[in-house]
Amino acid sequence: MALETKEPSNRFCDTIDNFIMGIGHVVMWCNGILILVIILQVVLRYGFGHGMVKLEELQWHLYGIGIMFGASYAQITDTHIRVDIIHSRLSPLWKKRWDLFGIIVLLLPFLIVIFHQSLDFVYESFRVNESSDAPLGLPFRWAIKGVVPVSFGLLIIATVSRAVRIFAALRKG
Repeated sequence: MALETKEPSNRFCDTIDNFIMGIGHVVMWCNGILILVIILQVVLRYGFGHGMVKLEELQWHLYGIGIMFGASYAQITDTHIRVDIIHSRLSPLWKKRWDLFGIIVLLLPFLIVIFHQSLDFVYESFRVNESSDAPLGLPFRWAIKGVVPVSFGLLIIATVSRAVRIFAALRKG
């Protein structure tokens, strides 16, 4: 399933984009599960006066997974939030140039730093078998922390794909 973009089709980018879209379509179910967990927690807390710490933490984990993996999905579909103060005033050619500039100078360096720094963060959590600070909380906190480098790795790949598409469109004129 190739994306409908203004940039030309590219087998490398299409493969990456389809892979990330597939992950996005699987991860989107976290949002449905999140809604069910929230409803269950509300019913338990306000209906029976007994909420569960594990459900509360699970809400944050599911929310985090949806947001973190959703960023790469938004990047390949170009549905991310853009500050249009400058972008909206540019011609289509300069919009592409501006996007490429933002990707190369701002976004990619930021993503690489976060990815690199998150590796030690996750490793240390795994090494000590970190779990929730709450006595009845979820174990294996390293697993949710592991979402950070995985999702930022996907976001780097999605960003490179987007940059390649923009560069190819600029070369074609």
